[in-house]
Amino acid sequence: MSVKAIVDRCEALFEDLNFQAVKDWKAAAPGRKAIGYMPVYVPREIIHAAGMLPVGILGGGDQLEVIQGDAYYQSYICRIPRSTIELGLTGRLDCLDGMLFPSICDVIRNLSGMWQILFKDKYVRYFDVPQEYRDAVGGAYYVHELEILRDDLGRLRGRPVTDDELRAAIGVYNENRRAIRDLYAFRARTPWLAPTAEVYLVLRAGMVLPVDEHTRLVRDYIAAASAADRPRRDNARVVVTGVFCEQPPLGLIKSIEMAGCYIVDDDFMLVTRWLLEDVPETGNPLEELSRAFLHHSASTSAKYDARREDKGKFLLEQVRTRGAEGVVFAAPSFCDPALLERPMLQDVLAKHGIPYTAFKYAENTGQMAPIREQAGTFADSIKLWSAA
Repeated sequence: MSVKAIVDRCEALFEDLNFQAVKDWKAAAPGRKAIGYMPVYVPREIIHAAGMLPVGILGGGDQLEVIQGDAYYQSYICRIPRSTIELGLTGRLDCLDGMLFPSICDVIRNLSGMWQILFKDKYVRYFDVPQEYRDAVGGAYYVHELEILRDDLGRLRGRPVTDDELRAAIGVYNENRRAIRDLYAFRARTPWLAPTAEVYLVLRAGMVLPVDEHTRLVRDYIAAASAADRPRRDNARVVVTGVFCEQPPLGLIKSIEMAGCYIVDDDFMLVTRWLLEDVPETGNPLEELSRAFLHHSASTSAKYDARREDKGKFLLEQVRTRGAEGVVFAAPSFCDPALLERPMLQDVLAKHGIPYTAFKYAENTGQMAPIREQAGTFADSIKLWSAA
């Protein structure tokens, strides 16, 4: 399959706010169920083990006019809860049998309660995560949360979710994470062959496709892009950070690249890369998922970490391992986790002599010219000072 065919398919999935792919998957076999989630981090392995399709819900992007959703939220918060409510109230999420709202911020916590009120016939859960990283404390709490989710989904499907089903699900998600790690490594080595706008669309396809199908899609894209004949340019290599549940418009990613930047690492679609290592497929599966979260997960503003001395280490490692020349801080407007942590991370970068620039966006940002100009000036300054 050609790169164009793969990307065209992913873009069609990206643009489909009616979730036809999810409806087709459910229609293929009687009794199938789909569970939506805000895609920062939820243990999708448990949803898969229950025989259900995990579906990432990322708001309406820049394609959806928000009318009803604006009546439920004040104007001085990020846009994604309003567009998510709009998707629900207009029937676009009727194909979902439940929704998980991971612990991200107070806005998403509020959205979970609102969802319970508006959609009383659906399974809804605010999925909390530990803020204490000792196995005997935060780990025990997290295993308990995982047990509740497993039991809930077992009741929803009509029979308990077994440990063997969980181990099998861990295996297929390990394979998916390996494929995505390979994709990111491939892009970092040869960013001119794998534009981030394409990589992002490939990741987004995983929000609506079964995990094994998405893994094949990722592998197919790597193979096709490796064989593509694309010109190499003298672009600045940058890491983009600060992006959580409200994703940037596709046009914003393209604007950064058109301005002369190769994005060699990012925190788009964190749910696909939250766990940094394979989860053991033996032993107690819930305990293994807990240990993976506690000890082998990405350090971002979406994850609480009280160890101030470690602040910025993960970002510095991204810069070092990807050969980046600078950092672009991109965060949704009014995103408290990202915007509160940004000054601390910028201070770390300044101490290490790593250039950075910063801007805010909304999922429906339409005017890209200022962002492109800012990114272009940043790329030019990197090249100027590195040459000097």
